[in-house]
Amino acid sequence: MPSSSTTLRLALVCIALNGTILPGLPTPGLTQHLPANQPETSASTDHEETSPSIALKGSVWRAKPGIVFLKTPVGLLTLSSKTTLKDMRASQSVSLWIHESSMAVEVRKRADDSLVHRYLTGPIVKGSGDTKELIRWTPDGDTSVHYGTHESQLSALRDGDPVTVEVDDTGTIIGVHDLQFDLQIGQVPPSGSEAHVLLSGTVSKLKSNFIFFKTPVGVINVNAKIGIKNAKVGQTMTLHVHHHSVVADLTPANGTAPIRRFITGPLEFSTPDRTGVRFWTPAGEQTFPTDRGKSALAGAKEGSPITIELNGDGTVVDFHHFN
Repeated sequence: MPSSSTTLRLALVCIALNGTILPGLPTPGLTQHLPANQPETSASTDHEETSPSIALKGSVWRAKPGIVFLKTPVGLLTLSSKTTLKDMRASQSVSLWIHESSMAVEVRKRADDSLVHRYLTGPIVKGSGDTKELIRWTPDGDTSVHYGTHESQLSALRDGDPVTVEVDDTGTIIGVHDLQFDLQIGQVPPSGSEAHVLLSGTVSKLKSNFIFFKTPVGVINVNAKIGIKNAKVGQTMTLHVHHHSVVADLTPANGTAPIRRFITGPLEFSTPDRTGVRFWTPAGEQTFPTDRGKSALAGAKEGSPITIELNGDGTVVDFHHFN
């Protein structure tokens, strides 16, 4: 996996219902297991109010048995397994969803969108009575999947144990696997993307341009060049990637309100005289005055990425060229 994609490294850790962090495979980066209970069928599913959550779609860049490297709108996504991912092809696309403690991965043929693999990861939640079913989260909501021929294997697991199952179009389990991933976010998604990331955590370490971001699902290595200035150890950070925008909020330790917000997105003037700019924010589109950004905005073309810095009151502090 190329080291050039370290702009933002996201390593998500599988957490069982009892809070135990599960070990990951020894693949490059901080690849970790993710717990059982997640997902969806289209990367456009609305995850806006759910944290942690991720929705990404990628194309196969490189593959070998048990590991596949995917290009996504935000960077390189790696999937690895000891028991599956043996037949990945460049003609296939992959969608990944994370929703709280659940994950779903779908592999489909790009030519006709037919399903090749569907994996659902999360803690064991069994159906009521003797139905021989698991309850899994999907992008369409919770669903029941039948044990199929894997009853003995699944019955031996206790409630809360994390497991990945592969299911077919009928909702029947056709495989029980391990599945791990590593995500490196190295760019602001281009226009037209449906990328989504929403994570909150604590700044645990600073080194050079990198912010070590400890979240409920693992440690994220964030390159400050994506538009985050002067982060400090102990601060709470919320990172929100939505389509082609990135919003990062910094809040003091034990604080309740952000002291800084950094919004990075395509430059869009809201008035013909360029006295205002329009950005996406988690609260919807907002317009900000440009009087403090004359030097940064001079000669800037609409559509090019720019970062705006706000204080805790939502007042513009400065504009920054995107690095």
